Amino acid sequence: MLDTPTRKQGPTSRDKLLRARDLIARYGWNAMSYQILNPGIRLWFSEDLHGVIGYVDTHDYRVVAGSPVCDPSRLPEMVRAFGRCALEERKRVCYFGAQERIPAIMQEFGPVAMLLLGSQPVWHPENWKSRVSSKASLRAQFSRARNKHVTVTPWNSGDSPLSPGLERCLREWLATRGLPPMHFLIEPETLDRIYDRRVFVAERDGKPVGFIVASPVQLRKGWLIEQIIRGYDAPNGTAELMLDTAMRNLAESGSEYVTLGLSPLSIRSGIPQLPLPVWINLPLRGVRILGSRFYNFDGLDSFKAKFMPDKWEPIYAVSNEPSISLRTLYAIAGAFSGTSPVWFLLKASVRELQRELRKIL
Repeated sequence: MLDTPTRKQGPTSRDKLLRARDLIARYGWNAMSYQILNPGIRLWFSEDLHGVIGYVDTHDYRVVAGSPVCDPSRLPEMVRAFGRCALEERKRVCYFGAQERIPAIMQEFGPVAMLLLGSQPVWHPENWKSRVSSKASLRAQFSRARNKHVTVTPWNSGDSPLSPGLERCLREWLATRGLPPMHFLIEPETLDRIYDRRVFVAERDGKPVGFIVASPVQLRKGWLIEQIIRGYDAPNGTAELMLDTAMRNLAESGSEYVTLGLSPLSIRSGIPQLPLPVWINLPLRGVRILGSRFYNFDGLDSFKAKFMPDKWEPIYAVSNEPSISLRTLYAIAGAFSGTSPVWFLLKASVRELQRELRKIL
């Protein structure tokens, strides 16, 4: 049975996942395209099954992961059909993680509001070796990890003996986060849906201490580094060494595009934020100031920048309304939290208080 937003949908079946996976293999262009296979994301297919959109319902919005996955010539048709279905359910549509193609298409059908979310760094893998080799601080990080006997190798999902170790690393990494686990496009539970992803595992004395998950971006002959996970026993330099190994491996396989994904609030793309109403500007500033207690925006941006990307791409949220509203921001927050953003922040505050008490006691 065809899934559309006008029908209630249970857990995504294997058949639907395989259909979406096939479409992604043919038409995936947006860096986030493969992430629509993550748990919790609903799938909407065009009537002829030649296109798919991944989204979540939150409040009175449909928040789309990236953009439609289809033949590029059919993008306007997909945007129109999905918008029509959402309208029938009295829902607005917000494309989160859109790149340059979606805003222009949506403008053909009515008012469009855009919010610059940040920037994502991009490398051509064949340039990686010369770039990082010229930076002494990166070479030192690689050496630190190697001197602690860290080795990084590609992992086959069929190598079941390593699986418990990777799950342990993930649990340890999540325990260090200031926020409770988030979902949607930063879903941590991907190990049981590896499919076409590539995994690079860091081991120390035969024990996994970290891993990287790379998801394909088929039409760009590239990859999104979706996760960089470090366990408690990962020495300094482990993340850097994993990324270096992955980049060199992807370069050898002929990849032409690799990104580490969105750096929220980053302005490194050089694209200025469009003027926003004061009632939007103030909450966004508050997010940056108060959110830094739980999420190090600047630290993440600096980590990605130190690897000297070839360029930075602007990433947008695009919604079918005259201007970005607080309801849109609330819906986006709900997509990532998987619950009421207010309740999520309350849980995060309690979690942070518990962490501080443990330090004292």
